[in-house]
Amino acid sequence: MSVHTQNTRLTTTKIRQMKQQGEKITMLTSYDYTLARLVDEAGIDMLLVGDSASNIVCGNQYTLPITLDEMIFLSKGVVRAAQHALVVVDMPFGSYQVTDDQAVANAIRILKESGADAVKLEGGQEIVPAIRRMIVAGVPVCGHLGLTPQSVNQFGGYGLRAKEEAEADKLLADARALEDAGCFCIVLEKIPAALAERVTKAVSCPTIGIGAGNATDGQVLVLHDMLGLNRGFKPKFLRHFAQLADDVNNAVSEYISTVKDGSFPSAEESY
Repeated sequence: MSVHTQNTRLTTTKIRQMKQQGEKITMLTSYDYTLARLVDEAGIDMLLVGDSASNIVCGNQYTLPITLDEMIFLSKGVVRAAQHALVVVDMPFGSYQVTDDQAVANAIRILKESGADAVKLEGGQEIVPAIRRMIVAGVPVCGHLGLTPQSVNQFGGYGLRAKEEAEADKLLADARALEDAGCFCIVLEKIPAALAERVTKAVSCPTIGIGAGNATDGQVLVLHDMLGLNRGFKPKFLRHFAQLADDVNNAVSEYISTVKDGSFPSAEESY
């Protein structure tokens, strides 16, 4: 007798329908069970287990060092927390750039071992063959164009992309190629708002912006950034929806003080 467990999370079909219906799509990064559960309960549409975990979780300067094993480990906790949100996992640097065979095998491994719903890859026409094979194998794919952090050494930094006409034309062509390959959505990072609007109108799949204006079909931010947990990081596109760094600092300071002066734990907090 077979046992069927229903997945109540949003699907890629639903995400596509949201664009058709004019409903904005919300996405935030997540790297652990506890915060992912809170974000999911709040009603987020998509959770992205981003390779930004290399910076946020591991303390690296760039996203490049994080491994496939580490991404899968982090994704498992997020998937366990997600009851509503569709979970997308970044394929880390080196996991899809070598050969198409390796790319497909790694994408399948992410879904099998983590239980996530989709993977995300950075790049345009050059990775379309791998994307096509992933989708044939049953792996939903989210694209990523514009500022692609895994190419930081090639670009020489994290500046605005596609400012010039030639690069803008290539980005538009890449977006159409990703759509044609079957991507269910495309992240557009740090590009001019006017170009993001052109791309959004040119493709049928949803676009998710970060530093790309408000004409995209949705928005994504790094959770720790929007919660104000990263002091000193305030690019133009980032809005702090809380200032939790201060709250955490104050709470820990109070804890230290009460332990030092002997008022914690109190008689009521003791067995």
